[in-house]
Amino acid sequence: MSDQISQKESFVVEPSEEGQRLDKVLQQHFSDRSRSFLQQVIKDGCVTVSGKIVKSSHVLGPRQKVVITFPEPEDMKLKPYDFDLDIVFEDKDLMVINKPAGLVVHPGVGKTHADDSLVNAILHHSGKELSGIGGVKRPGIVHRLDKDTSGLIVVAKNDMAHKALADQFKARTVSKTYIALLIGKLEPKKGAIEAPIGRDPANRKRMAVVRETEGKTSLTKYRVMDYLKNYTLVEIALMTGRTHQIRVHFSSIGFPLVGDPMYGREKVNKFFAAEYDLHRVFLHAAKLSFTHPRTQKKEEFECPLPLDLDSVVKQLRVD
Repeated sequence: MSDQISQKESFVVEPSEEGQRLDKVLQQHFSDRSRSFLQQVIKDGCVTVSGKIVKSSHVLGPRQKVVITFPEPEDMKLKPYDFDLDIVFEDKDLMVINKPAGLVVHPGVGKTHADDSLVNAILHHSGKELSGIGGVKRPGIVHRLDKDTSGLIVVAKNDMAHKALADQFKARTVSKTYIALLIGKLEPKKGAIEAPIGRDPANRKRMAVVRETEGKTSLTKYRVMDYLKNYTLVEIALMTGRTHQIRVHFSSIGFPLVGDPMYGREKVNKFFAAEYDLHRVFLHAAKLSFTHPRTQKKEEFECPLPLDLDSVVKQLRVD
């Protein structure tokens, strides 16, 4: 059985899809690919409906046959980065990596970190074992961690694994657990924060808790691990995966993360930098579990706090 997803796919329009735009229905069938990518494929004449080339806005009729021929993935124009990856697990389908703080997951807009991201490091490690989803041969980044967040991240090495993992993230069957240090004494010791998250209307570079009509449903569960002076060490389970979700949610209830430059408290951050040599947000992806795409077995991984965060906890307990 090939590890690559077939370049040609087809389906027959279901009753629930009748009357909908072609591009919208295609995204429902191929959720791992962006709508803009699918619209470009349609524009290039690679999609037919009942044997005819149509536009993205074409309204689908009953029992029409849709055929899409995906273009061959283009070679990636990124340089391999010789970086000593902390690989927790690896087989022919995927890798689980303990990402250090300070390493960005992928190059940003404007070619920032074009040569020194996790993607570049995976290119160096895996060579040609790359995912082709999205129209470009690239390491299969299925989910992300912020630059200064350390911890576990899973990477797909082929299209089969990429699609299967992406489906699990979409269905919210992947379990992700984080450890964070909050400013203040959070009570009760166990609880949940449910509040929609969207772009901050006052600053588009930030996220914020917004009105329901302007954001996406977001749910964060937590349990207190320890109270350390005027701070709270918590274990956090993400039930949704919004940008900056943990940082935004806890800041919104008055308990921002220690070291957070965007949603935290500058005075506290400076204190931790000077007193405990902490120069980043105290956030670590400690546990990750998912169903292996090939074996269908439940895989569970765990990694302890890195030295910089563990040192802070130990010093707070002594002080």
